[in-house]
Amino acid sequence: MIIRNIKIGEIHIPLVTPFKTALRTVEAVENIVIQIETDTGETGFGEAPPTAVITGDTKGSIVTAIRDFIAPSIKGMDIENLDGIMKKVHSCIVKNTSAKAAVDMAIYDLYAKNLKKPLYKVLGGCRNTIETDLTISVNPIDEMVADSIKAVEQGFSILKIKVGKEGMKDVERIEAIRNAVGKEILLRVDANQGWQAKEAVRIIRCMEDKNLSIDLVEQPVAAHDFHGMQYVTANVGTPILADESVFSVEDAIKIITEHGADLINIKLMKTGGIHEALKICAVADTYHVECMIGCMLESKIAVSAAAHLAAARGVITRADLDGPSLCLTDPYIGGPTYQGPGIRMNEDYGIGIKEMKDVKYFLQS
Repeated sequence: MIIRNIKIGEIHIPLVTPFKTALRTVEAVENIVIQIETDTGETGFGEAPPTAVITGDTKGSIVTAIRDFIAPSIKGMDIENLDGIMKKVHSCIVKNTSAKAAVDMAIYDLYAKNLKKPLYKVLGGCRNTIETDLTISVNPIDEMVADSIKAVEQGFSILKIKVGKEGMKDVERIEAIRNAVGKEILLRVDANQGWQAKEAVRIIRCMEDKNLSIDLVEQPVAAHDFHGMQYVTANVGTPILADESVFSVEDAIKIITEHGADLINIKLMKTGGIHEALKICAVADTYHVECMIGCMLESKIAVSAAAHLAAARGVITRADLDGPSLCLTDPYIGGPTYQGPGIRMNEDYGIGIKEMKDVKYFLQS
C-alpha cells in the first residue's frame, strides 16, 4: 500500500453553543482535513484544528507544513513501513504538531486498514466502549448551572467546568453547579492556565473546604510555569492534571518525575499524533500515572482517532472527547458511535470514517 497523494481541504461545522474558556471564544469548528490516497484505492482520513492560542498552529501553518514539508517526505512510502514514515513526519519539520497529527492519524487509519482491523485493536484493544465528559463553557453562573442541568438530563454523568477568568468567583460557579446537579455527578474543573499559583491553591482549598468533591483540576497555571504546577500539586489534596504543560514525552517525564502534576492529559494535537502519544502512555504506565485523553475543538475524525487510542490503552482512565457532541451537524459517514456520553468503537477497519461531506478541497500534494 503506497502513498500516492494527499488532498487538503477545510471543513466548517457550527457549534451548538459558543465554546468559551479562559483563553478564547469559538462559534464554529473550522478545521483543516486531509485524505491520504494510496495505490490500492484505500484512503486515510485526518484532521487538524488551528488552535494558535495553545499549539501555535494556524490554518496557514498547517497547510504549509503538510503541503511543503510532510507530504513530499512521505509520498511513495509503503504504509507497512510505519516507523519509517513517522520518522519522516517528525524530522522533516520541527513543532507544527497539529499538521503532524492530521497526517499521523491518516497513516494509522491506513495501517489498520492494511491489517484489516479496527485501529483500537491494532493499538492494544483494551475495551470497545469509553465514556466522555461534557464541557460546560465559562459564562455567568446562572447560565452555567442551566447548561449543567441540561447536560445531566442528556445522560452525562461527568462534567468538565471551564473556569479561570474571575478568581475566587470560580468557587461560586462550582458550588452552584454542585448544588444543582447533586453529589452523584462527577465534576472536573479546567482553569485553562487562568490562575496564578498561590491563587490556585486558595481557590482549590476553598472548594475542598466546601466539600465540592472535585475529581481533578486541569492546568491551573500557565503552561510554562513548571514551579507553579509543582507548588499547586504539593499544596492541595485534589488531583492536578497537566494539559498544556505536556506536549512531548520529555514533558511527561519531567512532570511525573518532578511532581508537577498527578495526572497527564494526552491530546493528539499536542503530541503530533498517535505515534508520540503511545510513548507518553508507555512512560505513564511505567510510573503508574493515569492519563486522560482530550481534544481541542475537533470534529469526528480527530476525536475518533483519539477515541481509538483511549479504547486501546488501560493507562488512559478518563476521556474528554466531547467534540462531536458540541457540533451542530455531523458531516461524516462511519466511525465510532457517539450517543450521549457513550462512545462505542467501530468494528470496521481503521478509524472507521468512510466519507466526508461538505469539505472544500483546495490542494493536492
